[in-house]
Amino acid sequence: MSRVVDHLQRQLQSARRLLEIVLRQSAAIRRQDTATVLGSLSDVQAEMAYRAQLESERTAIVGGVAAELGVPADSLDLESMIAGVPSVEAEHARSLSAELVGLLRETGRIHEQNRVLLRQELAFLDHLMRALSGTPQGAYSPTGWAPSQAPVTVVDARA
Repeated sequence: MSRVVDHLQRQLQSARRLLEIVLRQSAAIRRQDTATVLGSLSDVQAEMAYRAQLESERTAIVGGVAAELGVPADSLDLESMIAGVPSVEAEHARSLSAELVGLLRETGRIHEQNRVLLRQELAFLDHLMRALSGTPQGAYSPTGWAPSQAPVTVVDARA
């Protein structure tokens, strides 16, 4: 049981670091702080590499418990792993697991927001570069897509 709890605690530490990184990234995107956004990308990659290592360890732990119980590893969940464990320890493992799930959901939500913000920033830059270079902008006509007839004046509505 101590291996499971120790592993859940390391998973939580990693999930907290990842959430911190994506929150920092979100703030940098909003400030248009390119250096911090790029730095946070390497931080995310490093944390994801560590999380892959943790996932390998989790697989080994589940495999070991499954072998001890004589059941297939894919049939195990936390509840079946803590069956028969004193209630205080079992509740602690459940609490850690629930916190981990919540952190990972929040991290995913913030990460998706960051992706949307980055797409918006890149679309704005694409639009700006086309306008500054005089490259025709695409538009829609009643029959479908058609090139723009006149250059578009760009105003940064974010300022």
